[in-house]
Amino acid sequence: MTKVFIDGSEGTTGLRIDERFQARNDVEILKIDSEKRKDTEERKKLINASDVTFLCLPDEAARESVSLVENENVCIIDTSTAHRTEEGWAYGFPELSSEHRERIRGGKRIAVPGCYASGFISLVYPMVAGGILPKDYPVSSFALSGYSGAGKKAIAAYEGSDRPREYSSGREYALTQQHKHLKEMQKVTGLERMPLFSPIIDDYYSGMVVSVPLYAELLNKSHTPDTLREFFREFYSGEPFMQVSGAGDQVAASGFIPGNGLSGWDGMKIYVTGNEDRMVLSAQFDNLGKGASGAAIQCMNLVLGCGEQKGLNL
Repeated sequence: MTKVFIDGSEGTTGLRIDERFQARNDVEILKIDSEKRKDTEERKKLINASDVTFLCLPDEAARESVSLVENENVCIIDTSTAHRTEEGWAYGFPELSSEHRERIRGGKRIAVPGCYASGFISLVYPMVAGGILPKDYPVSSFALSGYSGAGKKAIAAYEGSDRPREYSSGREYALTQQHKHLKEMQKVTGLERMPLFSPIIDDYYSGMVVSVPLYAELLNKSHTPDTLREFFREFYSGEPFMQVSGAGDQVAASGFIPGNGLSGWDGMKIYVTGNEDRMVLSAQFDNLGKGASGAAIQCMNLVLGCGEQKGLNL
């Protein structure tokens, strides 16, 4: 069996990764005593005894864990922000290209994309790679997410009996345009400008929608919502984790794309709405699924050579 250690197993992402292994008989979880979770020597021992170590830690702690690796055969899958734009790390979004998939499959250092970044990149990377969106386009993006993506303290605050009244509404944040996902959003897509990004955290547990508005006249090639849907369908053809809505999609036809509509599902769904002048690209998915733990497991499955969907909900 594959020996797996989850460094940071008591955080939201770590817990979800651990839960997904409960029904698998090909994985042995190396457990750390709760009182030794921050013991460097104990973590070092378990990291080097593993075949795969998941890092579900703050950035600095994730960097420290990587420095503890002495066994060259250990595969590190990092869910933090620490290594997503670092040289030598495979970016864990295999659907972007055959090169991305092969780097993950053969990699020992894999960085799982950020949740917001996953939605943004799923929309913008194909458009830039396909020569449709100019690299110097002034891209903006807005997004809606459940509160689980903000971590254990935020979850406790949202679910507390004495929470502030404003927690019952959507709250825009990252107002200084310094969100930690912006760096990978720009680098992975190849944009020349840093995107304008406005995320909103709302009063539901999990699920998110990331949207990118576009002016048709500023694109390199003439497109309508119908032709862009066809473009995305062809780009993601054969990818079981990726769906593209059709012109008659019931969700889009309702006039609303709910943030929690795909909570509990490990794939992603892309919508193209608007008209021939102004269009909005949207990615709907679970911030704890394709936006975190689900993506991490998918990467591990690639490394192990088993089906990418194994242990996941599609």
